[in-house]
Amino acid sequence: MEPEANMWMVRAGQGGRQADEFREKGHVGIGWEEVGDLSAFADKASLVQEYRSRFPDWPDGRRMSAASQLIRFRDEMAAGDRVLMYDSSRRIYHVGTITGAYRHDTAVLPPCENLRAVEWQAELDRDRLSLAARNSLGSTLTLFRLSDAVRQEIEALVSGQATAPVPAEEQDDGEDEEALLKRYREEAVEIIKDRVSRLDAWEMQSLVAGLLRAMGYKTRESSPGPDRGVDVIASPDGFGFESPRIVVEVKHRPHTAMGAQEVRSFLGGRHGDDKGLYVSTGGFTKEARYEADRAKIPLMLMDLNGLVIALMEHYDHADSETRALVPLTRLFWPA
Repeated sequence: MEPEANMWMVRAGQGGRQADEFREKGHVGIGWEEVGDLSAFADKASLVQEYRSRFPDWPDGRRMSAASQLIRFRDEMAAGDRVLMYDSSRRIYHVGTITGAYRHDTAVLPPCENLRAVEWQAELDRDRLSLAARNSLGSTLTLFRLSDAVRQEIEALVSGQATAPVPAEEQDDGEDEEALLKRYREEAVEIIKDRVSRLDAWEMQSLVAGLLRAMGYKTRESSPGPDRGVDVIASPDGFGFESPRIVVEVKHRPHTAMGAQEVRSFLGGRHGDDKGLYVSTGGFTKEARYEADRAKIPLMLMDLNGLVIALMEHYDHADSETRALVPLTRLFWPA
């Protein structure tokens, strides 16, 4: 019996911001401070030496971690291996199969210049994974191999089979103290996003209104009923008479990205002095972002990640109603 293919997790840029580009171009890529073509290095030791000469102030653990992941990408990944990539704005994992050998190209996915071709085949909602599987995918390493248990759970979910939860297990080694703390911070943000996602539509509207109040605005929310394209009005006076008048649409559809048509519909009823805020917990398509960029009024698109980051930033000024929707607490953290 042939051994089962490895499955690798690859981060698509900081926070998964390049996920759409990776998928559309049929590749996965990583990069680190532009060390150039990895084929020029005989082994990991020579790559570590390159980092030591370029970045003498880096701690040894950071140099070793970077070199290890680059060498694994070049030498250990293989055609036929499975690959996982997280899109944090839509909270989904893209699942694919590696179809090509390592190559270096600065033009395809900058700044990720170390590439492998991938056939992207499926999408998997984060919420469908067991807690242990989600935790195992929380490593801050740009590249790491998944355990057999997590790989089997993902393959079963993608194929529509029932699956037993993954047992808790140790994280992939190779993270230094700085990376470990970074992972804990990112995992905390993901857990907050999980909780925010569980709010219903009206609670989500109230959360967005509460965030705007925490930022210094007074708000007026629409009542339950037909969607008129405006869920919240925020302004200095709360009535929309004083500028700036911010008109807000809130779409709480965690697994549905808003497209250009939805953005155009929202913009259609706006006045020239309005400022627009469109919140979509399912994220936005590339076409929607293009539509927002060319809008005649200032328009900000906010996905779930942006909403949670803004909430954390302004939480100290949030009122009791807003805090009750998403209870958070502060903790001491190593400096």
